[in-house]
Amino acid sequence: MTRFLIPATVLILLLPPGVGAQERTARWQRSGAPTEVPVTVFHSTQSANLPTAETLGRGEWLFEISHRFLPAVSDGAGALWGLDGPVYNRLALSYAVADNAMLGITRSNLQDNLDLSAKVRVLASRAGGIPVMAALNAGVAWNTETPAVFGIEDNERQAYAQLIVDALLGERLALGVTPTLLNNPRIADIDAETAFALGLSGQLYLSDQASLLAEWLVSEDRPDLGHDAGTFGIELETGGHFFKLILTNSARMNPTQFLGGTPFEFSAGEWRLGFNVTRVLKF
Repeated sequence: MTRFLIPATVLILLLPPGVGAQERTARWQRSGAPTEVPVTVFHSTQSANLPTAETLGRGEWLFEISHRFLPAVSDGAGALWGLDGPVYNRLALSYAVADNAMLGITRSNLQDNLDLSAKVRVLASRAGGIPVMAALNAGVAWNTETPAVFGIEDNERQAYAQLIVDALLGERLALGVTPTLLNNPRIADIDAETAFALGLSGQLYLSDQASLLAEWLVSEDRPDLGHDAGTFGIELETGGHFFKLILTNSARMNPTQFLGGTPFEFSAGEWRLGFNVTRVLKF
């Protein structure tokens, strides 16, 4: 299978200026310790489909609504360039139980996939002056509406585990790598297998509010899911909102679905439009 890595690259990362030590008032008086700037790589907890190592602040909620339009952009004016047709939608709600840990519940109307997940940030430091973050992410999902043609039962459960490593190069470019283990990627199979996938993501921050993003998921070739998933788009952020407008060859959104691959080639004739909207809520 041909591997492409979309030059995903992204974003102007605004770091608040550090606070210098207080001026000495006497030779023997010790100055105050400088204020340490928090480590930040990606601004949001998720790229287009892949997670980042970022988490919410303790007590914060994150609500998400996302769509992937099923007609291809190449269908032209007759399908309003992909907008006039059925969609897969996704609703998600996450809660931060600590500054470095969050829980989430997500539902997609594709096979009524219900996903429960947990993410824990395990590292946030500067390695040689480069901000680096790492997190562990895992989840389990149930497909509560499987096609009757599958002819199988009790194979609707899926699970995944991920290591997320992100780094910021300069002030604008965030890069991430996400090795993944996925159990039961294809629920039509009688026997569940455990497969490996590798997610690559990048975001180039152009300003405080705008960035470019891209992802590439390297997955195993399997029946009906024979292609890697590629995504590129733009992100706008303002006032706790993140809005992502994307082009992708994958209409599958929930983790156990997206991580299994896509039936569409990564070519202009197979690109679909999509969007993600998230809102951080504080009560």
